[in-house]
Amino acid sequence: MNSALLRSGMHEALVVAAQSLFTSQPNPRVGCSIGFNVDATFAYGCTQAAGGPHAEIMALRSAAAKGMSVQGATAYVTLEPCCHHGRTGPCCDALIAAGIKKVVASIADPNPIVAGQGFARLRAAGIEVEVGQGAAESRALNIGFFSRMVRKTPWVRMKVAASLDGQTALLNGQSQWITGEAARADGHAWRARSCAVLTGIGTVLADNPLLDVRLVPTSRQPHVVIVDSKLETPLDAHILGAGRARFIYAAAPNDAKKAALEALGVTVVYLPGPGGKVDLPAMLRDLTQREVNELHVEAGHKLNGSFIREGLVDELLLYMAPKLLGVGQGIADFGPLQTLLDATPLKFVSTDLVGDDLRISAIVNGRDQF
Repeated sequence: MNSALLRSGMHEALVVAAQSLFTSQPNPRVGCSIGFNVDATFAYGCTQAAGGPHAEIMALRSAAAKGMSVQGATAYVTLEPCCHHGRTGPCCDALIAAGIKKVVASIADPNPIVAGQGFARLRAAGIEVEVGQGAAESRALNIGFFSRMVRKTPWVRMKVAASLDGQTALLNGQSQWITGEAARADGHAWRARSCAVLTGIGTVLADNPLLDVRLVPTSRQPHVVIVDSKLETPLDAHILGAGRARFIYAAAPNDAKKAALEALGVTVVYLPGPGGKVDLPAMLRDLTQREVNELHVEAGHKLNGSFIREGLVDELLLYMAPKLLGVGQGIADFGPLQTLLDATPLKFVSTDLVGDDLRISAIVNGRDQF
């Protein structure tokens, strides 16, 4: 098949996949386009909210709504079509029944219950299958899903807003606002794409934040996770507002407070670790079982330091404001290191101006190689 058609059809599918960035969790973000040639890619669809149709079904429905037959057409899909009964039926069967002649897929599904079986079913039905076009883009779009399936842990993205000299707050705790409106709105978009937003009890007590998505349109709110070793979260804390799942991880039992929180619909999990603190690696494993793909950390310098010290951060999302604050609270409280070789090595992914502020995306070296 003409390589221009492959690029065109897959490009359309990837564009459509991005439309599910805020909505498909915990399912992967998948797009599908269907066409006969480079000038006739006519049906599109992306995966809907959990329990709703997958991308392939939406594309087939799009074709039907236009009165277009897909018999003998090619489907471009950004992830291997599923072959199992989960919240929905198998997409492989729908493509076969529709008379699709060829499937061009970006990458195999890392979910063990799929993992190549979708491709095998399509080929067994006489459908030609090609794999690889757009693989890097699809994997990047679904880094959290791949992390949960392959590493059995969420992709941990730590978001920080700081001054140019690396201060996230004054010594008195004042931090609103270091960055400008555009950076704050951009930060809300990153919240919206996550499965859960995490903070610590220090931030809850000092700032009483909502930590929801308000500055960009979204149809769902990410879960909220609080690391609160002694169960000190006030029952009237803004962050406990209804409308999303809420989890508090604690280390010291407090049955009365636990019962009061649970009466508000909060899930309390005891995971004691060393020093009377929450066992953070165990918390990540628990969040994996709760289908959290991307965990968005917005915490203070102490909890940030704990995450970095324990090697739990995969990606740093840093907004730097063009101002100097002098002595204050830094990005993360860990160390002191004994040698420069002990530093956490990062790889810059992107640097972009967002309003007046600089956004830096950096991945811990090797973390995306799994």
